[in-house]
Formats: sequence, C-alpha cells, structure tokens
Amino acid sequence: MTVLDWSVLVGYFVLMVLIGVWSRTKIKTVVDYFTTGGRIPWWLSGISHHMSGYSAVMFVAFAAVAYSYGITVYVWWAMTIGVGVGIGAFLFAARWNRLRAKHGVVSPLEYLARRYNLPTQQALAYSGAALKVVDIASKWVAIAVLLNGFTGVPIRWGILLTGVVTMLYATLGGLWADVLTDFGQFVIQFGAGVAMFIGVLAHLDGVPTLWKMWDQLPAGHGDALNGPYTPIFLIAFLFIKTFEYNGGMWNLAQRYMAAPSGTAAKKSALLSSVLWLVWPLILFIPMCAAPLLVHPGKPEQSYVALAQLLLPTGLIGLVLAGFFSHTMAMVASDANAISSVITRDLAPVIVPRVRQLTDGAALKMARIVTFTFVTVSMLIAIATNGEGVVLKIVVDLVAATMGPIAIPLMLGLLPWFRRSGPRAALASWAIGLIAWGIVKYGVGSTDTTLVVALPLATSLVVYVGLGLLAPENRADVDELVDSLNTDPDDVGTRPAAALS
Repeated sequence: MTVLDWSVLVGYFVLMVLIGVWSRTKIKTVVDYFTTGGRIPWWLSGISHHMSGYSAVMFVAFAAVAYSYGITVYVWWAMTIGVGVGIGAFLFAARWNRLRAKHGVVSPLEYLARRYNLPTQQALAYSGAALKVVDIASKWVAIAVLLNGFTGVPIRWGILLTGVVTMLYATLGGLWADVLTDFGQFVIQFGAGVAMFIGVLAHLDGVPTLWKMWDQLPAGHGDALNGPYTPIFLIAFLFIKTFEYNGGMWNLAQRYMAAPSGTAAKKSALLSSVLWLVWPLILFIPMCAAPLLVHPGKPEQSYVALAQLLLPTGLIGLVLAGFFSHTMAMVASDANAISSVITRDLAPVIVPRVRQLTDGAALKMARIVTFTFVTVSMLIAIATNGEGVVLKIVVDLVAATMGPIAIPLMLGLLPWFRRSGPRAALASWAIGLIAWGIVKYGVGSTDTTLVVALPLATSLVVYVGLGLLAPENRADVDELVDSLNTDPDDVGTRPAAALS
C-alpha cells in the first residue's frame, strides 16, 4: 500500500461519513429513517438491493471456494440469488411495498402480529435478531482479514476502523444514507472489479483467457457443480436465497418498501436480478483464474495476492475501498433493519410506553438501537479475532437457519398460504431449527448439503402441511392478504394508517 492507495481509502471513508451527515437532513420521523417514506426511485432501490446483498465475505470465503473449486461458486451462489430475486419480483416485491403504502408498516416483521399473532412475531424477531448479530460479526472479520492481507493492520483494528465509519453514517442517515452510499459503493466497486478483470486478462492470454483458462486449471474448475456442491445443495440454496433475498433478509425487504409503489418495487427487483446474474461473473472470473497466477498460503488470501500482483499504485486502494463498500453496505442496511424490528416490534412489547413516544423521541431511540447493534457485532467479531469464523458462519449457520426463520415471514404474504396460521408458523420455525441442531450438533454431520437442505425442507413441509391438514381460517387475515394484491389508488409518501 502506497500513499496514493491510502489516500484513496481515506477519501472513501470521508465520503461515506459526509453522505451520512447530509442524509440526516432528510430524516424527520422513524418512517423516514426506516423506509424513506417510499421516496426512493426504482432504479436506485434496485442498485441498493443488489449492493446490500453481499459483503467482503465474497472476497475471502467465496474467493477461497473459487480458488479451490472454480466457477461452481458463481453457479450455486450468485446465479441462485439472481434467479431467486427474479422470482421474487413477481411474488414478493410489490407486496412488501403495499404493506407500507396501505398499512403503514415500517418494520418487515411488523405485519406478523396481525398475520399470525404476537408470540409468532416475537419468536421470529428474537431469533432473527440474534442470527443477524452473529452474521454481521462475520462480515467485520472478513473485511479485517482483507485489510490485514493488504496492509498488515491487525484484525482488531480493522474491525474497529470499518465499524466506526459504518456506525457514523448508518446512525445519522438511516435508510437514506444506506441507499445513497450503496450507489456510491456500486460505482467504486464497479471500477475496482473491472480493473481486476482487465488485469487478469492482460496478464494471461487476453480475451481468449475466458475460454482457454478452464483447460489450464485443475480438473473440475470449469464444472457447474464441483467438490461438495451437489444438485441437491443447489436446489436447497435456490429455495433459501429466494426467501432470504426477497425479504427473509430483512434489510432487503426495506428496499422494496422504500420504492414509490408496488410496480416500482417489482422493477427494482428485476434490476437487482439482472445485476446478480451479470456482475458477479466479472468478479468471480479473476478469482477462478487465481491458481494460474498466485499461490497464497491460504485460499482465503488469494484475491489479496492477485490484487498485489496485478494492480498498479492507486488501484489497490480502489480495490480495497471496493471490499469495504460491500461490507459497509450490508452492515449498514442490516443495522437499519434490526433497529426497525427492535424499535417497532420488540421494545413496545417489553416497555409498552414506547408506543407513546413522540416522533423525535422515537427517532432518537432508533439511532441508539442502530449504534448499539453495530457495537455488539463489532465486539463479537473482535472476540473471535477471525479464527475460522467466516465461512463457517456464512454457510453453516446463516444459510441453514435462514429457512426456518424466513418461511413463515415470506409465505405469510402469499394468498395460497392464507390457511397456515400461527400454529403452522411457530411449528415450522421451531421444528426447522431443531432439525438443524440435530444434524449439525447431535449427529455432527459435515455434509454441507444435509446441513443446509434439511432445516429448509423440514420447515417448509411443516408450514404447508399444517396449513392443509389443520387450516386456521380468519377473516382479518384474508382481508390483509387480499389487500396486498394491488397498489392503492393514491400511493403517497406517507401511510394513511398503521397496523395495530
């Protein structure tokens, strides 16, 4: 890292903070803080949705998969997300938006109390919040590992540096800051990714590298599925990512809610889907080609070694800024989503007087919760110091438990599952998590496919099965679900009424 590289990185951090300070002027209420009142253009919402979906884990854990197994990482990860988000454009995106426009919903979990009951909402909120804290801790570790590889900065200091900057702009500017920094980060990351892509092609055989390198790489690196990644794993991952990236990952539901209308939310989802299918190829091809160019001590450091080999002064700083952009985009949006769930769903149950807070007091509470969430996740990350935590958390824990948490949340929006009530939702959630615990810790299975697929399949069967065998018919649920089929006549920036 030269002075120019450091200057690029520092400039990036300063820009993020300035965006947060500017966005603060647009935040008047918690509705602005959590959903922008539905004022984000569809194209900006789509870019933000895409950027908020992945972090520096891609350049550590997934770079290691690309280095060890090849292009399969694009097929089972990025492609499944792209297809899943495309499916969600027609099933979920507009419905999330209409919850805000028609019912005043601010938190993605706010509607669950009416759709099911309060215990269901609380169970999903607490378990999902706990999962998010651990998930984000892994993101801090990933970016700190990258910073350590480039500069030698100790992992703990890397976590603190990234966390404090993210904390500042996320706490000040809410979802407005998240969305605007997502766009800036997309521009930065586009430049960094294209620079690396061109660098690899120039160092090897030029454009023909795109089809020649697969014969030069180890056997299987050009296969769609390789190593532990099987067709069953692919199918399970597609189901998981369809739920997760259309609202099961709460921050991404907010992107749909922040669009002006249900139709705009659908367009934003389609844009995000296209980006997922195209852009990761630009990022993964250099990672797949890495065995032809570098031989790091650990596969996790392959992208760092590649950048140091290929990129000139200044561009290394840009690439590192791109790494930070991914992590900070995801963490800031997660912090905002968690804050909305705690502020709107958990705190009013624990302390009922929270419901009577003024707009100013509620906004202050939202900022305090955001600050606290980021701080706790940083402390967890520092405590691990990066020892084998990144891929283990991302695949084994998050992917495996996201299904049981997301299925009642997501399928509850759809009219075909209106007969699955609170009994089905709680049973699906609990039995799915128990199945994961038995496979992972009771049996001690190391089969990635089994660990990821079984909890999802169990939860889905229980939810759908109980809805068919023991339906719970309620007129208020029918009214809620049916109301999400069409946009309101007047989709304003302020909701007319809130769910109670």
